[in-house]
Amino acid sequence: MNILKKTENRPSRVAAIHDLSGFGRCSLTVILPILSVMGAQVCPIPTAVMSSHTGGLGDVVMHDLTDFISPCLKHYKSLGIDFECVYSGFLSSERQIDRCLEFYSSYPDALAVVDPVMGDHGKPYRTCTPEIRSGMSELVRVADIITPNLTEAAILLGEEYPRRPLTREQAKSMLLRLSEKGPNLVVITGTELVSGEIANLGYDRERGSFWLVPCDYSPVSYPGTGDIFASTLIGGLLSGDSLPIAMNRAAKFVEIAVKITFSTGSDPRFGAMLESALPYLLQRDILNNFSIL
Repeated sequence: MNILKKTENRPSRVAAIHDLSGFGRCSLTVILPILSVMGAQVCPIPTAVMSSHTGGLGDVVMHDLTDFISPCLKHYKSLGIDFECVYSGFLSSERQIDRCLEFYSSYPDALAVVDPVMGDHGKPYRTCTPEIRSGMSELVRVADIITPNLTEAAILLGEEYPRRPLTREQAKSMLLRLSEKGPNLVVITGTELVSGEIANLGYDRERGSFWLVPCDYSPVSYPGTGDIFASTLIGGLLSGDSLPIAMNRAAKFVEIAVKITFSTGSDPRFGAMLESALPYLLQRDILNNFSIL
C-alpha cells in the first residue's frame, strides 16, 4: 500500500543526490533552501559529507556515502514515495554512477536532471577521476536535462576546452551534440561569446529552439554558483516556467546573490551570500531578458 500517495496539496518532491558541504555555500546547503523557497520538497541523498567545499579551504574532511544511496532508495520504494524530479550532482566515487542510475530507473516519470560536476576554468576537479568522467556519460544518456559549464561540456564531448570565445554557430553545435547524447534540454552556463557577451545557453530539442540569457560580468568567482543556478532552474521548470524563462530566473538570482556578496567584500571562498538573496525567489515576476541564440 502506498502510504504516501501524491495528493493535490503536497509540493513537488525532488530527490537531490549531491554532497553535503558544511561550509562554503554549495551543493545541498544551497539546493535545500532554494527549492524550498520555490515550493518544492527536497529529499537529500548525500553522496558524501564534507567539512567544506574543496575550493581553497585547506584539508577537507570527507566521508564517502556510496553505501548509503541504494538502501535509501530501497526504503523510499518500500514506502511508496514518489518524486517529480531526480537531480544528481557531485559524485565522490565512480561506484555512485550506478547508484544514481538506480534512482533514475526507479522513477522513470520524474524529471531527470544531471548536473555533471566535473571541473571549471578549463580543468577537471582533483576529486573527478577518469572513471567518474567516463561514467558521467551514462548519466547524461538517461537525463532529461543537463546543466554543464563550458569545461564540463568539453569533457562530455571529449574535446579540448575552448580557449577563445565561441561564435553562435560553435555554441549551437555544442548544444546539439550534447543533446544527441541523450537529454532533451541542454543548458551550458557562463559561456563567453565573440560578441563580448557572457551568457547561459539553452537548447530544447523537442521544439528545435536555441536560447541565450546574458549574464552580468563579475570580477570575482564564487564557488557554488553552478548549484545555485541549476537548483533555481529546476524550481522554475517544476513550477511551470518555459526553458528560457527558467534560465532567466536562475541567471537573475545568481546575479543578485553575487552582487550582494561582492558589495560586502566577503572572502570569495565562503561562497555567495545566499541568505540575503533568497527573498527574490518569492517573487513571480515576468521575465523577458532572453533571446534566440
